Amino acid sequence: MRIPKSHMNRAGPSQQKPKFYLTTPIYYANSRPHVGSAYTTIVCDAIARYKRMCGYEVAYLTGTDEHGVNIERAAEEAGITPQQLVDTNEKIFRELWKLLGITTTDFIRTTSREHARAVQMLVRRTLERDRVLSPEKRSIYKDKYEGRYCIYDNAYVSDTPEPADCPTCGRPAELIAEENYFFRLSAYQEKLLQLYREKPGFVQPDFRRNEVKSFVEAGLKDVSISRKTIKWGIPWPDDPEHVFYVWYDALASYLSGIGYGSEDPQEQEKFGRFWPADLHMIGKEIIRFHAVYWPAFLMAADLPLPNQIFAHGWLLFEQEKMSKSKGNVAYPEPIVKVLGNDALRYYLLRETVFGQDGNFSREGLITRYNADLANGLGNLASRVLTMVWNYRNGWVPGISEKFRSTPPHDQWFSADVEAAKVRTIGTVRLAYDSFQFALAAEEIWRAIANWGDQFLTATQPWVEAQKPGQEWLVDSWLRLVAETLRSTVILAHPLIPEATLKIWQQLGQEQKLEDIRMDHLRWDAWKQTRPIGKCEPVFPRADKKEAWERMEAMEQEIRNPAGAQPVGTSSAPAGSANNKITIEDFARVEMRVGVVQSAERIPGADKLLKLLVDIGDETRQILAGIALAYAPEDLLGRKVVIVANLAPRKMRGLESNGMLLAASVGPDGKPVLCTFAEEIPPGARVK
Repeated sequence: MRIPKSHMNRAGPSQQKPKFYLTTPIYYANSRPHVGSAYTTIVCDAIARYKRMCGYEVAYLTGTDEHGVNIERAAEEAGITPQQLVDTNEKIFRELWKLLGITTTDFIRTTSREHARAVQMLVRRTLERDRVLSPEKRSIYKDKYEGRYCIYDNAYVSDTPEPADCPTCGRPAELIAEENYFFRLSAYQEKLLQLYREKPGFVQPDFRRNEVKSFVEAGLKDVSISRKTIKWGIPWPDDPEHVFYVWYDALASYLSGIGYGSEDPQEQEKFGRFWPADLHMIGKEIIRFHAVYWPAFLMAADLPLPNQIFAHGWLLFEQEKMSKSKGNVAYPEPIVKVLGNDALRYYLLRETVFGQDGNFSREGLITRYNADLANGLGNLASRVLTMVWNYRNGWVPGISEKFRSTPPHDQWFSADVEAAKVRTIGTVRLAYDSFQFALAAEEIWRAIANWGDQFLTATQPWVEAQKPGQEWLVDSWLRLVAETLRSTVILAHPLIPEATLKIWQQLGQEQKLEDIRMDHLRWDAWKQTRPIGKCEPVFPRADKKEAWERMEAMEQEIRNPAGAQPVGTSSAPAGSANNKITIEDFARVEMRVGVVQSAERIPGADKLLKLLVDIGDETRQILAGIALAYAPEDLLGRKVVIVANLAPRKMRGLESNGMLLAASVGPDGKPVLCTFAEEIPPGARVK
């Protein structure tokens, strides 16, 4: 299928709205998503909702990256096929996005037939263009590769066989030696630099663009885009011994997800409508693939480039990037089930300066929920709606002409006040346009405080309502504060869609909230054709201790589902004949060689040490009760044996993801670690 450039961004007769196409990263489906994974998706959802409220037709894509050696290895370890593994994890991603109320329009799986066809079509398009070029100028060529490769970040680390660690994750890179198809990335160095010069907004924030530019200026090396030693992938067209390199495969999802390569005319039309992407939203660790490789792949295929790539920072937990192997992850489900979806959305968008690293804190989450949501917007909505019911039987009254002309009430219609309202709307919209969600929230909540709570506190309509002849005053006050609540709900909808929708319905508004045009918003556009709805709290105040304990219990349930017995344990009492196990029982215990990378004492725990142990394909955090027998500095570099498939458990607020094997010596049971005299690589199985 050839897509003429003239058709790339053409709207059909019934598609008059401007288009906006944004994407999340295509998430790697080797494990369940945590709060860090959900962060990008929530950010994109806020953008998508805002764009729809500005009149755009939005295509919003997410999906799962389901190929590569990590999937193969995770499936083998779990004793299932790669397809079974990705089917299970893909379902978890979909269910989480549904729980979070994510409004994606498209979901792509890299194991789908449609995606495979698109990937092969993309490379065929490049190969066709190569045919008219001399061999040394072709974008794709075959050659032998020998070097070090990081399977975790799917990136080449060095072009020599010498041992090397991945600069991104720090793990040892594996030696790869095979014949590959290569992409001549070196030939695109000047074209990429020209792109960054002519389109400075292509990579954002600015400091990320400077990082990318410096990387390209230092010189680009050609990259392998196929594999022979891996079988779990999309076959190379006309050469099925090779499968596509996982990054070439995954990046093409942004095309296949909106119809590229499809045989369906409607999907072809969709691709013509929405490509190029307006925004690829990604984490900073994958910026090189998106800002260097991806535009080069598209240039080689003569396809339009995306308009912008925005690389945000990491969401940290205890000042470290969330990682299952470190045991420092938080999952979204407990937060949503205890505090609601909007609590998580608001905290992540309000607390983090977008583009920079942010820190996740459960205590901070609950504090922000109570302060801004329960005591802020929730309290304002409850006060306004209750007074409208109590004093006006559910109908919001109008503003009295006497009120408009009587000092000091006439100040609410002064040019300065009107300008401030317009300025608030403009500031919020500008913040949304530049992805400054914290600034948008700050401005909206300032309006809640200044135009809502402070107004009610100063005027006290509940006092005036008891005085005869003051109906004109109470009516006017109620109308002003109801208009403030209505405008606030509209502005906050991209941030907290569930609560704002409930308040909108309680306000008796007939027009759908998502159909309100934020770019046409006026502070005094109140319309009501029916009584307001029943006043129900949208953000009940949370008891910090109770909320914390409920979330903690749910986190433990996710890590260790109810009824699951830790591998290698027996329910029979010690010393009984039934305590003997079979060889099959023993085979279920996975023991592996590890190398201690770091060791430190845990404050307040005399016997515990916190260790980071390299077990070959990952680094585990393990808490071990050996502090009385071993000094931390004596353990560095020591080979140990760990039980690798033991269910995680929490101690002293930290998660331990494994167990060291040790002998118990002497009357005091002094632990002596199992180790090896021979050279054995980390990760080797102990049988």
